Amino acid sequence: MVPIVVMGVAGCGKSTVGRALADRLGVPYAEADDFHPPANVAKMHSGVPLTDEDRAPWLAAIAASMTDGGLVVSCSALKRAYRDVLRGGNPQAFFVHLVLSPETATARVSGRAGHFMPSTLVASQFAILEPLRPEENGVGIDATLGVDEIVAKVISRMPTHRG
Repeated sequence: MVPIVVMGVAGCGKSTVGRALADRLGVPYAEADDFHPPANVAKMHSGVPLTDEDRAPWLAAIAASMTDGGLVVSCSALKRAYRDVLRGGNPQAFFVHLVLSPETATARVSGRAGHFMPSTLVASQFAILEPLRPEENGVGIDATLGVDEIVAKVISRMPTHRG
């Protein structure tokens, strides 16, 4: 099975959908936040957006985890260049873009307790977001749907699936 990257801005439900999708497919799940070096976490916690330079080692570490396939990983993957780095780990990677409005994302992030990403950074994520292009291997799905419905839509749209 190809690796699946559940992508989108903070608050779109990447982690929740990623875990549910991995469970449904019977494959491991990886949370991209766990790949951030402490300096990145500290920067975001203080309300400072990451630069492409900050993201480079983080993306490389995620890509390295995708070489064997059979994995679901949640990762913002906001720019096509970031997705290109991830595809370097596995060119067959399938991207699931969870799409929602800036207002909904901000409200969701504001309601989270104990996460290092403040709601003040949501706008900066939308500012750099490059949605999937038709030639990219992936699908955009409404992030306001229920988790089970999102998972079913992903599975029905995957290039190869089981289950």
